[in-house]
Amino acid sequence: MASGTASTDRTTVIIEVLRDAFAPLMRADPAAFRAKYRKMARDPHAFYRGTACLFYRDVTAEPDVHDWARHGAERIWIHGDLHVENFGTYLNSDGRLIFDVNDFDEAYVGRFTWDLQRFAASLALLAWQKALPEDAIRKLIGRYVRSYLAQVSHYVASEDDEDFAIRLDNADGPVLGALVVARAMHRSDLLDGMTTLKDGRRRFAEDATTRRLARAERTRVVAAFRAYLDTIPESKRFDRDLFYELRDVVGKSGFGIGSAGLPAYNVLVEGYSQVLDNDVVLSMKQANVPAVSRFVDTAEVDAYFDHEGHRTVVSQRALQVHTDPLLGHTEIDGVGYVVSEVSPYEVDLDWSEINEPDDMRSVVDLLGRATAKIHCASDEDSQQDLVDFQVEEAIARSLEGRRNELVTWLCDWGIAYAEQVRTDHALFVDAFREGRVGIAAT
Repeated sequence: MASGTASTDRTTVIIEVLRDAFAPLMRADPAAFRAKYRKMARDPHAFYRGTACLFYRDVTAEPDVHDWARHGAERIWIHGDLHVENFGTYLNSDGRLIFDVNDFDEAYVGRFTWDLQRFAASLALLAWQKALPEDAIRKLIGRYVRSYLAQVSHYVASEDDEDFAIRLDNADGPVLGALVVARAMHRSDLLDGMTTLKDGRRRFAEDATTRRLARAERTRVVAAFRAYLDTIPESKRFDRDLFYELRDVVGKSGFGIGSAGLPAYNVLVEGYSQVLDNDVVLSMKQANVPAVSRFVDTAEVDAYFDHEGHRTVVSQRALQVHTDPLLGHTEIDGVGYVVSEVSPYEVDLDWSEINEPDDMRSVVDLLGRATAKIHCASDEDSQQDLVDFQVEEAIARSLEGRRNELVTWLCDWGIAYAEQVRTDHALFVDAFREGRVGIAAT
């Protein structure tokens, strides 16, 4: 009877947290959310990816008996949704292919341990789905955390916070493979897949994920695009007489688990020259409320930003060195949007063929270093002052004499929370099938 009561109570928590986080988006686009929830129902890790809100409900309710984050480390820029699939390649503003953390939609200010906890549970879920024994999972999480701590120590000892990046010349294994694939990609292939030629100019192709805009909506989007241009840092701006010349705009849908229901547009601009293969596609996507902000005191942080689009862009520049030179923000009808390039050089880390512990070890080594990098190094155009101290020094002081303790704790925590997620996933699937999550399953 007790276990049944506990299951009922936990199901209620899951339903209430999801409704609180997503109710407005569910009402705006029920079909998109039905698709999102079906994806989340596939397996526990897909459910975990879609429920950052539940994760933060849980971790913020836990008593901080270890007091891991002190001396400022309880209030740094965090990624907010650091799971194993949020890593991949990008072309930075220096023109170099980099493997790094991606997708900064949930970025906010919080404890450095929250990113490590979210990743540890994600790694445990992934490894469980690959049928690895608990001892192997524990060793993988430990390796990730030790790699993170070693990189933090490197930043403490280094005067240059920008001297580390995972590149073609220092990566190996599956990470190097992703960079090699990205290097072989062509802008023309992306453009040919998204556009057609008409009267010697490109325009967006029409498919199930795009829609043409009525005149009034198009006028608002074009005005928002013009306003976005002023949010690009001076050092990253191209010749505005040519580069940002607008060619076409469409409504866009069909995003992944995290962006279901969020209005979005694709914008086609002239690009680096009048050669057709140099046209550039920009994504203009409504920014969402970050999950962690629902469970912490947000007064000071929220007052710092004009809107969620502004928050996302400032956060990304605080977390990523040499960000996308086209990254910026804008507003439509008072709602914040993030604008960034739809890059032909983005390749996500593919875990489908990374199955053995030996193969996974080299990957988590690099992911640990990449995590430390986002915590400790910022873009050259990051001008925020919410976090105005050396993060690496705050983390090092917080963990002085306790690093091995942290490793053990995160291994235990990640494995235990992954078990909770597997239970939660089953409860969610039952609640979704029964129409109790705010949207009908059929």
